[in-house]
Amino acid sequence: MDIRIGIGFDIHRLEEGRKLIIGGVEIPYEKGWVAHSDGDIFFHALTDALLGAIGYGDIGELFPDNQAKWKNVDSSFFLKEAYNFVKKEGYEIINIDGYIILQKPKLLPYRRQIIENTAKILNINESQIFIKGKTFEKIGEIGEGKAGLAEVIVLLKK
Repeated sequence: MDIRIGIGFDIHRLEEGRKLIIGGVEIPYEKGWVAHSDGDIFFHALTDALLGAIGYGDIGELFPDNQAKWKNVDSSFFLKEAYNFVKKEGYEIINIDGYIILQKPKLLPYRRQIIENTAKILNINESQIFIKGKTFEKIGEIGEGKAGLAEVIVLLKK
């Protein structure tokens, strides 16, 4: 059995009047991501983890933010494309584990929906995915509610 591990990371600033989308779920909040696409930090980190596990580069290489065609794109597109590469190489997902750090809003009320949405997009079982929501204990830009980050690890097998 061939096993691969990938890790992905993403961070974006928050700004009033923008949409806050995490795992394809729009979360009601007065601030949202400053980004070229929809800024979904969880899907961006997961995309990078999948691409890294199979040695295909990263989201910035395949979908550069200096190309207009990626402006305001739903990040589930990037995730689906990355997973297509994973399947093309003969791998399948064993599990996904990640965390999202935001001072506000709390992630827990949306976690189940994010997991369900991610599982549906990847056509895997919800039990193969887990995410944790964390604060940054009011430290730095994230703790001041000016940014959020996500880190995801994925385990693949062939």
